[in-house]
Amino acid sequence: MNIILLGPPGAGKGTQSQRLVEKHGMRQLSTGDMLRAAVKAQTPVGIQAKAVMDAGELVSDTIVSALISDELASMGNDVGAIFDGYPRTEAQALMLDEILQQHGRTLAHVIELEVNEDALVERITGRFTCASCGKGYHDKFERPKQEGVCDRCGGTEFKRRPDDNEETVRTRMAEYRAKTAPILPVYEARGIVSRVDGMADIDAVTDSINAILEG
Repeated sequence: MNIILLGPPGAGKGTQSQRLVEKHGMRQLSTGDMLRAAVKAQTPVGIQAKAVMDAGELVSDTIVSALISDELASMGNDVGAIFDGYPRTEAQALMLDEILQQHGRTLAHVIELEVNEDALVERITGRFTCASCGKGYHDKFERPKQEGVCDRCGGTEFKRRPDDNEETVRTRMAEYRAKTAPILPVYEARGIVSRVDGMADIDAVTDSINAILEG
């Protein structure tokens, strides 16, 4: 089963993808991760991509498509793919159709994690982690049991990601809406789009996604 997981940064795509990998044995195909891996492994596509990035240019759809095709070729036909962060444009959606067809695969579901922008801003801007062990916390939803001391390792230093601020989050949301809006009608016309409340409890979101896949 091959699916696309859509949602703005912070909607929980990474967490839900990991759960699908564990439960269904699927493979998460994140274009960013695949690009870094290909460059590091110096594959033909990786070498090509590195030259483009070194020149300060954006990696083309053709290169991204080659990455995805290589990855699908390395997977068994019984292993489902989760497309995370791709496609982002109508052109990429059509390109993905061609790639899947080449590998004898079809797209079963497009699942969008819907979020409330104000609540998402609160969720993301409140995040911080232990500087020593990386355990995650939140100003409102999950503070250390003992103030200023990490529950896991006892560390007393914490850090925040510099881009976890309201302005950046709202910019990312606007970009997501602008880029993703055009591809949804492509899939809605095929009747394969489902929407899940991304602001619900993590387990509830997982249950909703599994219900769609197993329905």
